[in-house]
Amino acid sequence: MFARAAAAALRPVSRPLLCGPVRMASTNPPRRAKQGSASTLMYIASAVVFFLGASYAAVPLYRLFCQATGFGGTTSKAEDAQKIRDMVPVPDRRVRIKFIASTSKTMTWKFFPQQKEITVVPGETALAFFTAQNPTDEAITGISTYNVLPYEAGQYFNKIQCFCFEEQRLNPHEEVDMPVFFYLDPEFAEDPQLEKVEEVTLSYTFFRARE
Repeated sequence: MFARAAAAALRPVSRPLLCGPVRMASTNPPRRAKQGSASTLMYIASAVVFFLGASYAAVPLYRLFCQATGFGGTTSKAEDAQKIRDMVPVPDRRVRIKFIASTSKTMTWKFFPQQKEITVVPGETALAFFTAQNPTDEAITGISTYNVLPYEAGQYFNKIQCFCFEEQRLNPHEEVDMPVFFYLDPEFAEDPQLEKVEEVTLSYTFFRARE
């Protein structure tokens, strides 16, 4: 239960949460209903404060949870060099990869993709870059999470090199370019659920790490 809530708390602000409005109904007298509503609001407020306070601590748990379940379109990490060398591209299946960057409210970095999108084919490696800038007068350490949309594409999105879930420290007014080396598995083109998918979005969110 904690992992699910933590994952929801860490999602990029540009994506809606996967939950609907809470509907409350009661047949109790008005006073009791009012007391129940107050208790519910207190519980919700306490939960929000707790998860916001634990957001950075939950990043490693979020990574483990996503990698184990595929939640949030978690990508795979490419470790088989021979498989990469033997991949056969699927030239008649072109896919646009869009890149989105964001930061949490407490992170003062400027963070953005160097390219809005690129076009790839399954079985072909590609390289993209994100840039992070620290405009402040203090050194700041950050850590990022990521998501892939549509979720079904995450299992075919393989990273060879990536900066996610690793602390990045920027000195005052320092700027760094961070690469993402990746490929779509050729099996992407064979999945009937992705038959009409022409666009995949890779998004990163940077959080300020505790120091």
